[in-house]
Parts: sequence; C-alpha cells; structure tokens
Amino acid sequence: MNPRLSRRELLRLFSIGAAGLTGAAVLARAPSEPGGQETAPPERPHDMPLGISAGRQHPTAMDPLTFLTHFDYGRMSQLADGRTLREYELMALDQEIEIVRGMKFPAWTFNGTVPGPTLRATEGDLVRVYFRNEASHTHSIHFHGVHPAHMDGVFEQIPPGGEYIYEFIAEPFGLFLYHCHTMPVTKHIMKGLYGALIIDPKKPREPAHEMIMIMNGFDPDFDEENEFYTVNGIANYYFEHPIKVKAGELVRVYLINMTEFDLINSFHLHANVFKLYRTGTRLDQYEITDTVMLCQGERCILEFRYKYPGKYIFHAHQNEFSERGWLGTFEVVP
Repeated sequence: MNPRLSRRELLRLFSIGAAGLTGAAVLARAPSEPGGQETAPPERPHDMPLGISAGRQHPTAMDPLTFLTHFDYGRMSQLADGRTLREYELMALDQEIEIVRGMKFPAWTFNGTVPGPTLRATEGDLVRVYFRNEASHTHSIHFHGVHPAHMDGVFEQIPPGGEYIYEFIAEPFGLFLYHCHTMPVTKHIMKGLYGALIIDPKKPREPAHEMIMIMNGFDPDFDEENEFYTVNGIANYYFEHPIKVKAGELVRVYLINMTEFDLINSFHLHANVFKLYRTGTRLDQYEITDTVMLCQGERCILEFRYKYPGKYIFHAHQNEFSERGWLGTFEVVP
C-alpha cells in the first residue's frame, strides 16, 4: 500500500485556512575578468566572515518578517580599477523546515532557509559567490543574468563536500533569481534551492519601503502536486502576521515566482493598484494594474502607495492557492 497521503487527506489534517547532469567534481576556476581567459581561482580572504562554513549554528527556522526586508549586500571591498567587489557565501544544506503550522518538510536549502538569502549588488559590481555543498546530493547554482559560460551552473556540478567560486559582473540592472540547476531541476527547485538576486541601477530608484516576496508551492507527499502555497516559505504567515506600512509611503515589492508543478502563479492587491515593472530592467516603462500573472521563474517589481489606513489582503488570484496558504495582509497605519 502506498503510504503517501492524498492532497485531500493532508488538507484535512492541516487546515491552513484556520491557521541529472551529474559531472565529476570540478575545481573552482574563476576568470580574472569575466568573459576573459580562466586563471587560478581566487582564494577566500582570511578575514572574510565564514558564517555557516565556520561552524556557526545554521538556522533551524526562518522568520518571514525578517526575511521580507533583509538584503545581503555581501562583503564589500574596492578593486584597483575602482569597481566594487561583493563577496557572498552560499552553502547547500539538507534542512528540515516548517512550511505550515505543525508540519515539517525535508528541504534542500541555501544557508538553511527556503527561500535562500536575497543577494543584492549594483550594476557594474564584481560579484563573487563562494559555494560549498554540504548536502547529501550533487548541486549547483545557476544565476539569471549575464555571465560567462563556466559561471552558468549547468555543466559545473558540485558533489557533496565540493566547492565552486562563481564570479561575474552584475548586469544588467533588474530583478533576477538563482537556483540549483542539477537534474531533475524540478525536484531541486521544489525542495527549496532558490533565492533572489537584485541588481540595482547605478542611479538608485526612488527611496521606498522595499520587500522581497518569492511565491512557491510545497509538495509534502511528493506526488508532483502542490498541497500548500506560500510567499517566503510558510503558509498564511503574512495573514497571521500582517505587514505594517504607512499611509502614503511608497512600497516596492520584488516579486518572483518559483512555483513548480503549476504553470502560473499570481499576485492580487486589494483596494489599490500598482505600477508593474516587468523584470525591473526598465525604469521608464510600466503598467498600472492590481493583478499580475507570472510563469515559472518570471519576476517583476511592484510599486504602490496606500491612501487609507486599515487592513488590506493580498493573495494569489487562483483561489485554490490562496485557500492553501498564499494569503497575506498589509496593515496600513497613519
């Protein structure tokens, strides 16, 4: 008898409405100039904070309110040519996480959380990511954006215990993402190996209350059909813990869809409209709407202001998704 629970049985037990390419080990190689000839990989600076890889206890739970507005700008230094170097560490870890009140999920993670850290740089910066695979399966990192072929995370597969250094110029500006690109890619993304990469324009956008929202689904019985849907990893979290914003304040949402098994996901804002910047790579073109549909891996930037105080919900406009956890609230205060 198949021990897996059906979607209906899972929903009965946990009522959320009330609450591949497997190459051999490769040595890290990074170009002295992205796109140029390869040279020996840069060594990790001795004074660089090692974080998790230094033995510091990695998180066993994630606070979505903290994650919402936390951006990792990396360890910054100045290069001889005047450019900014930003260095980050990402580690693949097998980690049990909570996805809905009372339910744990055996995730594959970057740095112990789903989604992984939100990396942020400015157009033209040199980005260097030290990746170590401390998980039980082969993994890689594929960054969306422009970079050399050997920084693409497809053929350079990193086995358990292996390391790789990704290095590229941050370009163009806009909202991007990163995720594991090991076959089967669907499984590696569904299990949680993804995060956001924000590349700011050299001339900053207008100041705003900024937040990252990554839409996803969870398939805890592994039948290739999602039972729960979330923003930033825990079903119904922002409904139970409203996001406070000020009336008249500019709000900017970096929105990414990482939902597997469903072709589209969506965001609908109640009692308001937003400026919709597709991918965020243009500052002069936008739509005005209250709902956006995104395919898998698609993303956009939303900007809006609330005129009146009060509580307003936001959710997927596939009602099935919102009833299974993709539901949140903005609490607008004077």
